[in-house]
Amino acid sequence: MPSVFETSPNAIPITFVTKSSWDQVAETLPAAQRQFANANGFAAKPGGYLALPAPDGAIAQVLFGLEDEGARSRDLFRPGALPGLLPPGIYRFANAPHDARLAALAFALGCYRFARYRKADRPDVRLVPPAGVDATEISRIADAAFLARDLINTPSNDMGPEELAAAAQELASEFGASFACTIGEDLETNFPLIHAVGMASDRAPRLIDIGWGDPTHPKVTLVGKGVCFDTGGLDLKPSSGMLIMKKDMGGAANVLALARMVMDAKLKVRLRVLIPAVENAVAGNAFRPLDVFTSRKGITVEIGNTDAEGRLVLADALALADEEKPELLIDLGTLTGAARVALGPDLPPFYTNDETLAADVARCAAKENDPLWRMPLWPPYDAWLDSKTATITNAPSGGFAGSITCALFLQRFVEHAKSWLHVDIYGWTPSAKPARPEGGECQAARAIYKVLSERYA
Repeated sequence: MPSVFETSPNAIPITFVTKSSWDQVAETLPAAQRQFANANGFAAKPGGYLALPAPDGAIAQVLFGLEDEGARSRDLFRPGALPGLLPPGIYRFANAPHDARLAALAFALGCYRFARYRKADRPDVRLVPPAGVDATEISRIADAAFLARDLINTPSNDMGPEELAAAAQELASEFGASFACTIGEDLETNFPLIHAVGMASDRAPRLIDIGWGDPTHPKVTLVGKGVCFDTGGLDLKPSSGMLIMKKDMGGAANVLALARMVMDAKLKVRLRVLIPAVENAVAGNAFRPLDVFTSRKGITVEIGNTDAEGRLVLADALALADEEKPELLIDLGTLTGAARVALGPDLPPFYTNDETLAADVARCAAKENDPLWRMPLWPPYDAWLDSKTATITNAPSGGFAGSITCALFLQRFVEHAKSWLHVDIYGWTPSAKPARPEGGECQAARAIYKVLSERYA
């Protein structure tokens, strides 16, 4: 994507106003502009927009409403609505919004359009970077978010395991990273759970493996759930549950977005990215409820529900990652409806036993307006994973604490990593908000990138 940032001495000013500041701002306007604003009923409501005319008919400046400073709830991405409102041109912030850096990022994110299948012109607007804001860093983050959105928004007929691997290979090639893919008999032998979930599809399952960075630097491994479509398997989802299952590779998309940020910023890490890419389909050879598979780690897993497939493919990938004893192991996946019931679509839960990491993630999530909420790896619930036939089941009966038991399941496959972080994302914006259009979303990646950039710059 071309950069949204551009310098110009003639940029049109955008003045941010609130209900409490509007009267004071109005007094500074020329009489004709003040009258124009009053005639149009501008009241500085959050999201309110008005272009004020100059005597020659050009735009003299833009007014845009924000929440009051002491408001109970403020959307720091509110300025992300501007690209959809502004006429073509180059603009600048005439005064400070609540957070200039986040406002600039929101402006960039608000320029996103998914145009693979129909014309959707990107807004022809540019922004002069606010003073003190690193435009290169903002562009880096926005470009990565656009990658995640594009991958998730692409329908499954054009984004199967092979196409996801091609996207990963293209990213690896761009940054001089290594790329490998395990498929076929090698996958069945070495990653039995990944193979089991994907074997019913005529689109072969695979494990994507990217490596980048100086081998002497700390090892950071990212694992992303790449279920390119999820029917639920033989425990079939209802049609309503399948409707947006093209997003079930959202963990993979966000891991690739995070990897793009890390590599583009040249962070001092030895990065590895693992993506189990599968389609959970229905066929005569599909894996069945109560089947038992021996995982890569040697743990036997009884299939309590074929629709709890994401944790299965992540388990084998996590086991591989853990064998290298990385300093930091992170996995992202669109895993449980229970997380959405508990926290909704905008607030993914995260899990870790590392108190320092937990504090860093929470702080960076707030700082980046990329909300995350810590949930417990509650040891008493670990017994719920017990199976009478195998070591563990992938879907405990009862239905309680579904996101927690999923995290506890994954924890069984992490033994040697110095620190582990698991995030149960949604990867989707159900209804449009400023800077966040309806559809695929970059979740958790920005917050985690901030943690990594603080540690490994």
